[in-house]
Amino acid sequence: MATVSQRLEATIDEAPSWGIRPVPDEHRRLSGVDLAVLWGDLSVGLLVLVTGALLVPALGLPEALLAIVVGSAIGCVPLALMGLAGQREGVPSMVLFRPLLGTRGSYVPTVLNLLQLVGWTAVEFWAMGRVANAVSIELLGLDAYWVWLLVFAAICTGLALGGPVLVVRRWLERFGVWVLGAAGLWITVQILTSGKLGEIWAAPGIGGWPTFWTGVDLVIVMPISWLPLVADYNRFAGRKARGVAGTYGGYFAGNVWFYALGAMLVLVAAASPDVVGIGGSVIALVGGAAVLLVLLAGETDEAFANIYSSAVSAQNLLPRVSQRVFIMATSAVGFVLALLLTMDAYEVFLFLIGSVFVPLFGVFAASYFIWKVRDYSERDLFERDGASWVRGGVRWLAMVPWIAGFVVYQWSTPTGPDSWKAGVETVLHGWLKLPFPLLDGVIGASIPGFLVAFLLGVVLLKPRRPVVRQEVPTAGER
Repeated sequence: MATVSQRLEATIDEAPSWGIRPVPDEHRRLSGVDLAVLWGDLSVGLLVLVTGALLVPALGLPEALLAIVVGSAIGCVPLALMGLAGQREGVPSMVLFRPLLGTRGSYVPTVLNLLQLVGWTAVEFWAMGRVANAVSIELLGLDAYWVWLLVFAAICTGLALGGPVLVVRRWLERFGVWVLGAAGLWITVQILTSGKLGEIWAAPGIGGWPTFWTGVDLVIVMPISWLPLVADYNRFAGRKARGVAGTYGGYFAGNVWFYALGAMLVLVAAASPDVVGIGGSVIALVGGAAVLLVLLAGETDEAFANIYSSAVSAQNLLPRVSQRVFIMATSAVGFVLALLLTMDAYEVFLFLIGSVFVPLFGVFAASYFIWKVRDYSERDLFERDGASWVRGGVRWLAMVPWIAGFVVYQWSTPTGPDSWKAGVETVLHGWLKLPFPLLDGVIGASIPGFLVAFLLGVVLLKPRRPVVRQEVPTAGER
């Protein structure tokens, strides 16, 4: 029987040659276990610890843990279902939006996704460079942030250029996931044996930001940030693979674990909720920098996925341009931004991602899972006389529930620069005389934003004709 590594090698090694076209059945060999390993690894990392740290001390530990479990349980549903669509259709995430929004309409989420991927790339580079520099100052007396930034940018770019086979088969399966898991386990043991667990469990939250449901939104947004990427990888899963279970289970377990660790690091080790503060608390708690260095090594996987998927997404706009060109461009822009970056608006960045992609999934779910506009033919997806090019390639009606969901999300939790938030309040509260924020924000933004987009999608997007799938030719028939 073939090992996981052999199946991954045989499958993902073909990824660059297929671009954004449907992957033939003979190359869809990933199992549910393979996807659990992949998404379990991508759900953990240094920035997940930092995001978990934002939940406390406003929330007490029991309430924070409940928010983590509820947010992960909710957020992993769209991630797994979008992965299922990629598994069924064999195309990357941005191409899945073509039948919904039209070919040209899909350019809108593609551009927004590229912006978030470049942003995440810069954040990942910045985080790794800052923490490595803090360690080097403490141990070697060497302050060289830009050198560390360059090192990690080069490593992550090399992984992206090597492709998924290099990362998954030679890094994750053989080394990365096991060492990163061991580091997380060691931190967990140190927290549980610190003697402070009873004290922090009994301590009440101090109140303020975030509230419980805002905290749930903060947890939801992490799996949602992977929503526009998940099909890029799950398209290589076999049609009968348990991809939903693997994707959901792998991401849920890692997300709950590292969010909880981030919250407990603040309470046990008095860490500040930022990258350097969390890094310093890890060193203090475990008595050395080795575990932190392992976490840094594990963070390269997330940066790789952002860079690689930026290239795949960009090919939805310019399919004839080499992925390598897009990979180099994303890394270069991410490096420059990381030189200028601060993390003052990190939570704003997260909520902006949620406000865009939570409602978008609501519209997609209405079309794909309720009205069953799926089993796309290659003609419908890629040819100018196919269904995705109807009305000039833009389905304006599908934009309506997406925009409505975005507005409701912003109504519930205004997110963005101060001028934007003031403008939202002026329009909704000042001009329209609506209560602001919606229900005082007590139910968060993700649930109302999704429900409005989903229900409007169900009402507005009933298909007029079925989409008939054509057989995808094999490599030899092309």
